[in-house]
Amino acid sequence: MTMGTTRRTVLATGASGAAALLAGCGGGGDGGSDETTATKGGGEALATTADIPVGGGKIFKDEKVVVTQPQEGDFKAFSAVCTHRACLVTTVEDGTINCPCHGSKFSVTDGAVENGPAQRPLPA
Repeated sequence: MTMGTTRRTVLATGASGAAALLAGCGGGGDGGSDETTATKGGGEALATTADIPVGGGKIFKDEKVVVTQPQEGDFKAFSAVCTHRACLVTTVEDGTINCPCHGSKFSVTDGAVENGPAQRPLPA
């Protein structure tokens, strides 16, 4: 897949074991496709927006990032490291990001704790 400028570009970059996600929305059309690509810092394709299900998300274990799409066209990214005991989350189902270690669940919309024992949200 080739990378090009699109109306919505989602970039995932890693830094010191943590990852940040930047979402850019351009104004006006560029004549390109609506499909965009999530990339690693070096430009390697990580995923396309079509890979992130509406109401769900996708976990990128190596980057320790979870990208969600709570509503169509609205993408969010959070650390995939649970704030309870630093386990990696493993699933995104039924509107929550789920940690297998102790059952913590986080909102796909804002990373807020939906079910403990975690007491802090996933960092965006």
